[in-house]
Amino acid sequence: MQSQVLVLKDSLKRESGSKVHHANIQASKAVADIIRTTLGPRSMLKMLLDASGGIVVTNDGNAILRELDLAHPAAKSMIELSRTQDEEVGDGTTSVIILAGEMLHVAEAFIDQHFHPTVICRAYNKALEDAIAVLDKIAMTIDVTDRATMLGLIKSCIGTKFTSQFGDLIADLALDATRIVGVDLGQGLREVDIKKYIKVEKIPGGQLEDSVVLKGVMINKDVIAPGKMRRKIVNPRIMLLDCPLEYKKGENQTNAELLKEEDWGVLLKLEEEYIEGLCVQILKFKPDVVITEKGLSDLACHYLSKAGVTAIRRLRKTDNNRIAKACGAVIVNRPDELQESDIGPSKDMLNEVERNLQDAMSVARNILKNPKLVPGGGAAELTVSATLKQKSSSIEGIEKWPYEAAAVAFEAIPRTLAQNCGVNVIRTMTALQGKHANGENAWIGIDGNTGAITDVKEKKIWDAYNVKAQTFKTAIESACLLLRIDDIVSGIKKKQAPGSKAPSKPQVETEGDADNEQIIPE
Repeated sequence: MQSQVLVLKDSLKRESGSKVHHANIQASKAVADIIRTTLGPRSMLKMLLDASGGIVVTNDGNAILRELDLAHPAAKSMIELSRTQDEEVGDGTTSVIILAGEMLHVAEAFIDQHFHPTVICRAYNKALEDAIAVLDKIAMTIDVTDRATMLGLIKSCIGTKFTSQFGDLIADLALDATRIVGVDLGQGLREVDIKKYIKVEKIPGGQLEDSVVLKGVMINKDVIAPGKMRRKIVNPRIMLLDCPLEYKKGENQTNAELLKEEDWGVLLKLEEEYIEGLCVQILKFKPDVVITEKGLSDLACHYLSKAGVTAIRRLRKTDNNRIAKACGAVIVNRPDELQESDIGPSKDMLNEVERNLQDAMSVARNILKNPKLVPGGGAAELTVSATLKQKSSSIEGIEKWPYEAAAVAFEAIPRTLAQNCGVNVIRTMTALQGKHANGENAWIGIDGNTGAITDVKEKKIWDAYNVKAQTFKTAIESACLLLRIDDIVSGIKKKQAPGSKAPSKPQVETEGDADNEQIIPE
């Protein structure tokens, strides 16, 4: 008999095979179960205690998952999933987790029957392609210039959120904000970058109805010399700099030996002349406002205010970029590189109050970028599910079963909506499946408020095509990713640099170490 060979160290723990698959599926289902009840307008709220003892009450799937501190690697990757969805399209974070959890749940039966994960993944990817094709077929294009339609749409998408009680206010703000920063790329494409160019400034006090969208940039800075510099300038010429307007200090300590008293004067005069030179170069272009990201000395301030120029210093890089976009100026690194084309003729820059809602802007952005709608209220998922079930009969070989299971998994969204409304889930789902069986009336779904089966087109319950397509893609791709993991090795220590001493405290804490209290250095 062969003697036992140890390959891994004792401190390493290795799990492999179906054990890993089951553990990953269980962890993903646990995460999906946490936020399952937060889907739809009748969603439950979750109360979270944060590290400092504060209480957070929310029904935003992404916000809940951000606060959770999880140990299992598969559960962590599920949380990354909702973050990706949030960054990509800004909506559908709850749906994507529920769908991914369901996809893994239906795959568990095949793992038990010793199906190879690659076969399941292949079937899932085929199902994804067909699901996107169905979405393309049932999507309807809308006119983004029709304000009433757009408002109704944004309201239906954020109707599940807490702010829906404020009526049109949030939808109005979001639509205006995204319209302002949209850029036409030609060929019918629009780019709307809400992360870079829309900033939400929250100012306590006043009514929520005071919120407005500013056609400009709001920065929390005052002019350098209040009283001497103008605060309101109509149609100013704006210059943006990324360099200090003060005398350069030496990199390291510089010693200057002065033998005569006059030398001191000469030294100061050189500094003054240098700054005066900078200011002369700037004033040549007759700007009304000079904004720099770096410092600005008192002397430069004196020269600029004498010329009637308003100056603002130490501005954030992001704010400077926003101003550059708003007024068409170019951020210049050195005053001697300035050209007339770098100066921005601005629109009126107003500093006013601005608050609004990220999700609504994401919805507006998605529609402006791709003006297509799919039915909401679980109708799109039911149509996809019915079509895939019909197609599954034409698929040959072993992939037919996982493909059919993926078709059933899409029903998780309408089923969860029905559960959260408190209606009889089995009856509702059977009735819906009956209506969708032939795949014709794609607009029959669930009214999230009452749980009744309705025509979502009449009720104006829509979803943006971008969000729905991204939800399906992210959910199925991540389910495939987790299914393809068949080995987990944990307890790996950090590699040490050669020649360095071994650390005094153990890197990996086992159960035995838990009792030995060690003081962790600050």
